[in-house]
Amino acid sequence: MSKQTNKPTTETPNKPAHEIRVNGIRATIWANQTEKGVRYNTTFERSYKDGEEWKNSDSYGREDLLVLAYIAKEAFRWIVSQPSK
Repeated sequence: MSKQTNKPTTETPNKPAHEIRVNGIRATIWANQTEKGVRYNTTFERSYKDGEEWKNSDSYGREDLLVLAYIAKEAFRWIVSQPSK
């Protein structure tokens, strides 16, 4: 059910620090270097198939909300587990 990518944190622009996927919903965590150290932002998206084509959306239906909450919690857990400077 749950697929997590355990990639190390990277400061390379345009590359996610970490991704969490569950049932077509993905949390992508981005590392941003600031004067006070690394800050993390998270984006969420849902993948779905329209005919033969895969598409992405940032809109969630009733059946997606618990999964979205779960991956938001896992994203939070990953972020707070990262070393701080």
